Amino acid sequence: MANKLSIRKNDQVEVISGRDRGKRGKVLRVIPSRARAIVERVSMIKRHTRPNPQQNIKGGVVERESSIDLSNLMIVCPECDKKTRTRKKTLADGRKVRTCAACEGVIDK
Repeated sequence: MANKLSIRKNDQVEVISGRDRGKRGKVLRVIPSRARAIVERVSMIKRHTRPNPQQNIKGGVVERESSIDLSNLMIVCPECDKKTRTRKKTLADGRKVRTCAACEGVIDK
């Protein structure tokens, strides 16, 4: 992928389009090669699993998260609690951080 991703693991995000629009959750995993992310309790699917006694897996219908395209997600600023675009900024101590475009609050801690 040519562009650098603005969404990382453990970010709080909001879904901006699709059937789960408006839901918020924490990013569990980012898949950069496919430009997708897995968000906690968003885009839930049912997976039918076969029992496997050797791995202690019970059979049945399991509900789990599916991946969602990064273009359908926006970061939620921890300071102003709004979905926002991000900007990159260099702090006085030399750290490069992501900041909120609306309130200039630091997203990276």
